[in-house]
Amino acid sequence: MPAQKKKNDAKNNSRDKNDQNGERPGLFKTLKKAAARWLVFQEEVPRENFILLDQKQGDKKQQHGNGQESSSGENHPRTRMNKKPRPIRRKNHNGKLNDPGEDEEGFYTNLLVDPQLRMNKKYIERIYSLPKNKDIIVRDFTIALDPPVQAFAVFIEGISDRVTVNESVLKPLMFLSGLKEKVEIMELAEYLKRHVVYGNQVDVQDKYEDIIEKINYGGTAVFLDGSPYCLTIETKGWEKRPVGKPVTEQVIRGPHEAFVETLRSNTGLLRKAIRNPHLITEHIKIGVRNKTDVAIMYLDNLVNPSLVEEVRRRINSIDTDYVSESGVLEQFIEDNPFMPVPQVISTERPDRVISFIMDGKVAILMDGNPNVLVVPTTFFSLLHSPEDYYLRVPYGNFIRLLRVVAMFIAFITPSFYVAITTFHQEMIPTDLILVIASSRETVPFPTIIEVFFMEFAFEMIREAGVRVPGVIGNTLGIVGALILGQAAVQAGIVSPILIIVVALTGLASFAIPNYSMSFAFRGVRFIFTALAAGFGFFGVSAGLFILLTSMTSMKSFGVPILSPIGPRTRAGPDIVLRGPVWSMEERPDFLNTRETRRQPDISRGWFKDNSKRREDGGGDNK
Repeated sequence: MPAQKKKNDAKNNSRDKNDQNGERPGLFKTLKKAAARWLVFQEEVPRENFILLDQKQGDKKQQHGNGQESSSGENHPRTRMNKKPRPIRRKNHNGKLNDPGEDEEGFYTNLLVDPQLRMNKKYIERIYSLPKNKDIIVRDFTIALDPPVQAFAVFIEGISDRVTVNESVLKPLMFLSGLKEKVEIMELAEYLKRHVVYGNQVDVQDKYEDIIEKINYGGTAVFLDGSPYCLTIETKGWEKRPVGKPVTEQVIRGPHEAFVETLRSNTGLLRKAIRNPHLITEHIKIGVRNKTDVAIMYLDNLVNPSLVEEVRRRINSIDTDYVSESGVLEQFIEDNPFMPVPQVISTERPDRVISFIMDGKVAILMDGNPNVLVVPTTFFSLLHSPEDYYLRVPYGNFIRLLRVVAMFIAFITPSFYVAITTFHQEMIPTDLILVIASSRETVPFPTIIEVFFMEFAFEMIREAGVRVPGVIGNTLGIVGALILGQAAVQAGIVSPILIIVVALTGLASFAIPNYSMSFAFRGVRFIFTALAAGFGFFGVSAGLFILLTSMTSMKSFGVPILSPIGPRTRAGPDIVLRGPVWSMEERPDFLNTRETRRQPDISRGWFKDNSKRREDGGGDNK
């Protein structure tokens, strides 16, 4: 009996194991498969399991699967005849051995150039996945020396200029380097840099990290047989957009230049205007997988050093794979990400960036983006336009007053309309309230639903006009607003007065010069409207109080956003209204610049001379 019991237990255990391994499905699964096969008339599709194996396990399985070694192993006769070169083990700058290791991701970070040309070619093939990668060009050639030296050049087609590579790299090395004197192999790269290669930027490198960075940015790398150094030559030649006109910050009087997507062109536009040797351009690379060039520009003898250090610290601390645009960079470095008011100025106009740099601020430029960030900023700077300074004082102040009125209209008017028509009818004159009541007689919705419906419709029309390309977008916005408004009034869904309120609000939001600031008012408008529908003027007052107190606590790189009003600091006549240009003698006090004065007390020399002539009794003699 015990033997029979053991036999039955073994049989049950083997059956359970088979069921767990999926060899013998249960009765329910069998009936389900039979029903699917005979009732639905659908044959079961056989599927092959997809298993991701580790590279080492796959090689091991390939070698030992059938008890035979793979034909691609090291013991193959062909491999034994042509042994792979091994890297020369020497210490790099960090004291680590020159060993590429097995990690494929960034294995060349601490790798040095190997004196063996074949070893360097193996590294390049591994880094750029050759020959699978088709736009990486590797050109083998012989340098005309005595004796000849084998070499190869590496560059990326599309971002390197072929003419420059041929004329400045290959031609001088292959035809113009016939030397009779003997050159030590350790000094060959430096000798070629000084006497043969006539590129405008030629460097001698020994770290693969720096070499790959040069190649990825349009340069050409030349590896020499027997030399532990590599030549990197500047051969950039990608397509780029020429300098054009500003699109979002147009002016009638003033420069008509705008930034482009090339970093060097943008820094050149600023250096063309600021002809000062103290203008500093620092380059920082951000991103782990794709290193993007970021430049910060400032006047070294003017800017506050603490501001530069803070900008540098925030940008260097960014740890992410890729930063694609200056708007993404702005979100990484701003102080209060969830506040509606922006804390960084974004502009496409070089003249505006120049004026900020001359005030003691820092400009942040990003490669591949035509918008430049300027820090720190204040609430009042976001409301200013470059044309305010180009026009005479009365004209510029008139535009600024118009802009301030438009700012309040943009986010207060709908909430005022809802509050008055819902809670505070006694504040409206009798004739006007009768007109409003008669216009809303056929409207079946409450005022808040009516306002939200038209506001959302207007925002959708605006967004559709932006997304539709060309002239059709502008036509769509105008025609859509007219047709929708007229149809809504005729259908009795909204009142005619509300159409006027929404249209006036939309036009006022367009008068705000900064796009981010305009977007902030568009979002805050809905919050204020909801507060007005719930609490009337008390809700609007509470919303204004919360908004102002939160803005008072905001800072932009250590500068309060409401400076120089909250807190009160010394400032020139350029807050809401501006004074004449000759009265703006001091820079803003909140920047703590090294030089506080822009100009002396009397900057108009002719005025000083005329005053002196009048004191001496001179003047015009008739």
